[in-house]
Amino acid sequence: MPQIIILPHAELCPTGQVIEADAGQTILDAAKANGIDIEHACEKSCACTTCHVIVREGFDSMIESDELEDDMLDKAWGLEPDSRLSCQAVVADENLVVEIPKYTINIVSEAH
Repeated sequence: MPQIIILPHAELCPTGQVIEADAGQTILDAAKANGIDIEHACEKSCACTTCHVIVREGFDSMIESDELEDDMLDKAWGLEPDSRLSCQAVVADENLVVEIPKYTINIVSEAH
């Protein structure tokens, strides 16, 4: 079972966390199942960028992003070459190291 190493994030995961994920599960679903509430304003429909993450290790093991995700990522705060929307990034069979950016472009943050 692959692991996702979540790097420290001041609000969501201050000390970082190592979580187990099932292959085929999204980064967002694995994080939420382990108490890390990554924002996702569009309810995982690939219509916003609030769940933007940067995959620091293991990026190439995941299925490539599609055109819709790429278009949305262009609007993300702090975009990097290894950025993904965590609601679309599916875990494969390799471990991942994931950074949750400090900011999103969401104007209003709602609890989900």
